[in-house]
Amino acid sequence: MKKSNIVIRCLLVLALVAALAACASTPKQASTGEFIDDSVITTKVKTLLAADNLLKSFQISVETYRGTVQLSGFVGSRELVDKAEQITKSVQGVKAIKNDLIVK
Repeated sequence: MKKSNIVIRCLLVLALVAALAACASTPKQASTGEFIDDSVITTKVKTLLAADNLLKSFQISVETYRGTVQLSGFVGSRELVDKAEQITKSVQGVKAIKNDLIVK
């Protein structure tokens, strides 16, 4: 009876360790929490860009990975590039911005 309890406890500990390891981040893959945080940042940036009267007519792609936001697409002037970057900086959780917007 004691042996079976020890075996069961060991299996439970191993299952717990495996579950925690599955949620950990690696250099090439974000953890579940990081993925959710990135999704929230992306949504907030897209919402703010769409709400801006000058930027809403342009298609700006927003992608976030581990807090770094990448903006890409075409805008009408350098001022709009700066404005999009300024709006992105205002979102909580943004660690860096890779601004690949092109003035057409």
